Amino acid sequence: QVQLVESGGGLVQTGGSLRLSCAASGGTFSNYAMGWFRQAPGLEREIVAALSRSGATTYRADSVKGRFTISRDNAKNTMHLQMNSLKPEDTAVYYCAAANVVWGRVCKFPDEYDYWGQGTQVTVSS
Repeated sequence: QVQLVESGGGLVQTGGSLRLSCAASGGTFSNYAMGWFRQAPGLEREIVAALSRSGATTYRADSVKGRFTISRDNAKNTMHLQMNSLKPEDTAVYYCAAANVVWGRVCKFPDEYDYWGQGTQVTVSS
C-alpha cells in the first residue's frame, strides 16, 4: 500500500510560481509511474503531467507546456511539479497519483492509477 502526500500549494498572483511536492511511502517508489492531476470546481479531474518509473519519459498537457515541469527523485521517494507563469485557470486542487505499471510507460488517465494523495489547493489570483 502506497501513501502519497502532496505539499506546496497556496495562493499566488498571476505570473507567479509554485513548486508542488509529492512524498511517497509504503512501497518501492521506482515501481510506480507517477502523475499530477488537477480538479477545479464543477469540472472533471484532468491530467497535468506524468512521468515513467525512471523519469526518462514525460508527458505534459498542452495547457501547461512551456510553463510546468515534472520531475522525480527515486532515491528520495519524491516527485515535484514546478509551476511557472501561473494563470487563474490553473486554480484547482492538485493531486499526485501512482500507477503500478511496466517500465517506461507513462499513464495519462485517472483510471490507470492505483493510489492517490489527498490533494493540495492551488489558487491563482488575477
